Amino acid sequence: MVRRSRTARPTSRRTPKVAGFPDDQSLTETGLPAPAPRPGRILVIACGALAREILDIKSLSGWDHIDLTCLPAILHNHPDLITKAVESAVSKHRATYDQIFVAYADCGTGGQLKTACDRMGVQIIQGPHCYSFYEGNAAFAARDEITAFYLTDFLVRQFDAFIWRPLGLDRHPELLVSYFGHYTKLVYLSQTNNPALIALAKTHAAKLDLEFEHRQTGYGDLQSTLTNWAEKPT
Repeated sequence: MVRRSRTARPTSRRTPKVAGFPDDQSLTETGLPAPAPRPGRILVIACGALAREILDIKSLSGWDHIDLTCLPAILHNHPDLITKAVESAVSKHRATYDQIFVAYADCGTGGQLKTACDRMGVQIIQGPHCYSFYEGNAAFAARDEITAFYLTDFLVRQFDAFIWRPLGLDRHPELLVSYFGHYTKLVYLSQTNNPALIALAKTHAAKLDLEFEHRQTGYGDLQSTLTNWAEKPT
């Protein structure tokens, strides 16, 4: 039985900038603009929560022909807005890129995003959400964890901006049971092996009064999907 006796108090924490990567706060609120387009290039339109991972994979793979632009990650708190935002981004960049791909899964759109992307002739990542494709869609589905609450590297860093404050728990911690009473554990699906992020994720689990589990997934299906896109002929 998960105890609900503690009163959780949020901490004020802003993740510092990391050299070579966009600032998390900017990715949350405004996204990442596309660079000036050049002929013969591929554009990936992504969720801001995937920016660091995509840039890391791009750097490791030496993909100089791929550009990245990101929509604000906070759109995930309003999934009904994601499809229209993606449609607008595709329309904006279609004339200046040879190929466009969309680095979202379904992400709470109820199939609307996939339908829109099929209509526009662009591919998206398979799976219901990033938790699934990071772990691998087949492995994630096989677990069937209906009482697990998931975090990724980005969500560990942006826990307050995505979860604590939007749910009003900074002002009304008594709502914790209403929001999280049906969960039994917090599962941190990490893309990197970062002791500081693991410790921070444990702090978030304690704040939510949940058991903690850590699984290092790496980039999962995100990496294989990007590889497939990067190697497609233009």
